[in-house]
Amino acid sequence: MSESKKDESKEKKPLTLKGGTLSLKGKTPKAPSTSQGTVVEVRRKRTPARAGEQGAEEKDQRHLTTEEREARAKALLKAQSETPEDRQARQSPKYTPSSPDAAKDSVDEQRQREMEELQRIESEERAATEASQKEQQEKFKQSTAARPGTPEDSESYRDKLKRAPKAKTGERRRGGKITVTQVLNEDYDRDRGMSLAAQRRAREKARLAQANKEPAQKVYREVILPESITVQELANRMAEPGGDVIKALMKMGVMATINETIDADTAELIIDEFGHKMKRVTEADVEMGLEGIKDDPTDLKSRPPVVTIMGHVDHGKTSLLDAMRAANVVAGEAGGITQHIGAYQIVASTGDKITFLDTPGHAAFTEMRARGADVTDIVVIVVAANDSIMPQTIEAINHAKAAGKPIIVAINKIDLPDSDPYKVKQDLLQHDVQTEDMGGDVQAIEISAKQKTNLDTLEEAILLQSEILELKANPDREAHGAVVEAKMETGRGSVATVLVQNGTLKQGDLFVVGAEWGRVRALIDDKGQQIKEAIPGMPVEILGLNGTPEAGDILDVVESESKAREIVEYRQRKKRELTSAGAAKSFDEMLAAAKTEGKTKTLPVIIKGDVHGSVEAIIGSLHKMTEENEEIAVQVLHSGVGGITESDATLAKASNALIIGFNVRANAQAREQVQRESVDMRYYNIIYNVIDDVKAMLSGMLSPTQREEYLGQAEIRQVFNITKVGKIAGCMVTLGMVKRGAKVRLLRDDVVIHDNGVLKTLKRFKDEVKEVKEGMECGMAFENYDDIKEGDIIECFEVIEEARQLD
Repeated sequence: MSESKKDESKEKKPLTLKGGTLSLKGKTPKAPSTSQGTVVEVRRKRTPARAGEQGAEEKDQRHLTTEEREARAKALLKAQSETPEDRQARQSPKYTPSSPDAAKDSVDEQRQREMEELQRIESEERAATEASQKEQQEKFKQSTAARPGTPEDSESYRDKLKRAPKAKTGERRRGGKITVTQVLNEDYDRDRGMSLAAQRRAREKARLAQANKEPAQKVYREVILPESITVQELANRMAEPGGDVIKALMKMGVMATINETIDADTAELIIDEFGHKMKRVTEADVEMGLEGIKDDPTDLKSRPPVVTIMGHVDHGKTSLLDAMRAANVVAGEAGGITQHIGAYQIVASTGDKITFLDTPGHAAFTEMRARGADVTDIVVIVVAANDSIMPQTIEAINHAKAAGKPIIVAINKIDLPDSDPYKVKQDLLQHDVQTEDMGGDVQAIEISAKQKTNLDTLEEAILLQSEILELKANPDREAHGAVVEAKMETGRGSVATVLVQNGTLKQGDLFVVGAEWGRVRALIDDKGQQIKEAIPGMPVEILGLNGTPEAGDILDVVESESKAREIVEYRQRKKRELTSAGAAKSFDEMLAAAKTEGKTKTLPVIIKGDVHGSVEAIIGSLHKMTEENEEIAVQVLHSGVGGITESDATLAKASNALIIGFNVRANAQAREQVQRESVDMRYYNIIYNVIDDVKAMLSGMLSPTQREEYLGQAEIRQVFNITKVGKIAGCMVTLGMVKRGAKVRLLRDDVVIHDNGVLKTLKRFKDEVKEVKEGMECGMAFENYDDIKEGDIIECFEVIEEARQLD
């Protein structure tokens, strides 16, 4: 019973088709003696088209009986054992089945044909895939084996990637990776792009090919070289590596980093070493062409002469100008004395124009008078006939000669009863001014400004002198002039009085004057009237300045605002550099003084006097005392005329200075500050007392004179080595005496081997003593010195300092 159940269970095992393989599930039954028991497995590729059919067959095979399965197996065995001739005969139209099983055999034959067709298709696909893969490999070999210099080598790596075949549409991009299932089923596209390793090899190949190319030919450039340049900027302009430039500098002995600035001469050597050409430029090139081109002589026209009136106080300068202008300008001045430079233009009786500059006559405005002589053409020196030559008259003559200007002497006040014009002419000879009456070439006109006598003669003399000078200018060009004075006025801003020397200044012109620039908003003449333009030789007031210039600055018209800003920035930068350079110089001097401290000592002083001459005399005497002595010096921090103020006391406190008041006193606030802050302030009325006191102070600052006083000597008889003490010399005092703490000198064979030593120990037997006299024995030891031997001589002396006196 059990055996029959086992046979039934074996018979009920279904025949399944799994993974393209026909097999029996479970245990395979033992094959009978005939060939019917043989198991056949047919493997083929599973395609999506056959998947549905195979599933259906598996479903049908589940319902087959045992007999049907055996019959199907027999058919398969028969198909395998069939020869190709039998198969061809069977496929022919004349073939007829020879057995009742022909119907079943025809089904098997059809299935066999399908399998053969499927194998043929698979072989064709496999051959096509292999051919495509070989073609792709050939292309890759050709691209990587290209020689340098060929078009393939010049192609970039990015272009090669672009040229690689793209993935098929609809497929996921896996970056060249495939799965295990795709490998087992051979379901993958072999026509993929290069792998990552191949891409790396291609990049390395391209890099090596690029490195093996010939180096590019060096380009030699023209390097624009300013006055100073950083190493980095120089390397950039030469297109050279910064490290190479630094190496070249190091070879020249210049240690500079990439951001340090080097001068133009050093940079020029570097440029020559690298083979480039150099073009030197300076920051001052922005001012090139500012004065314009040189005028053509045919374009020049006569211009009015610019006359400066000089002379002593109250000799009638402004009165003379008032008489010639027929206007009362003296009434507008403080106390009837001219307080600022005035510029006026008059029309002579002949119709010619004359421009006058009236400078202040007293000593407080000496510098302003000097500026007037610099911008003028002719100098008229006014001398009072009753006072003759005065100190400021001599000063005016010296300024005129220094400027190289011709002089015309106007002898004023001839209407007074005590006037003596001949004496004036004689006194002028002492100052090398020879009038025509005295055989010279200087015109001397006797006038009376109050009575308006001979004014026309003075005008004729001025016009005659201007004709000799041939004063000409070109009015048809940009204006060029000089600032006579500049000031800040409420409601008008910065106002400058300018004397036009060449060209024509028009309203709306852009101009540069000194370190300032502006646009002409208004032009006002000497009569207070607004005008449209100013021709050469004409004084005008200019409104529209951005800042207040300095008297004596040059005015030039420029074409654009950018040009004006560029020039002004350069001038302001140079001005700051000059200021900082002065400060740096002072700092360097301070460092030098600090290094030589103990050699040069300075006494700072502040000097205030009643008159300028006394102050100058005191300053001259103090400097004369220290001229021949480099160890001390007198530094005058401030000097002036007038009383001592709080600012003087503050400066003295900050600088530890001495305040010297000569015939002046401090005000109440300054006295309180001096007492509160313990400032040294002294009053004098005799200049010799000032000199004596300062000499005593300077003498105290002198280092004392050192004098050596000989005490005695001792001879070393024996040397003892004592632990933790050193060498002790057993001596006999042979001359004079020796003192503890005195200076000693060691002699060996009459040669000094140790000088300025100090006697550390002096003992008599076991007792420490202060001194040992001649003929006695003692023990001595030196500080920081042990090289002593028997027979050496020890000299003992003292250094005495004596105060020095300033000669």
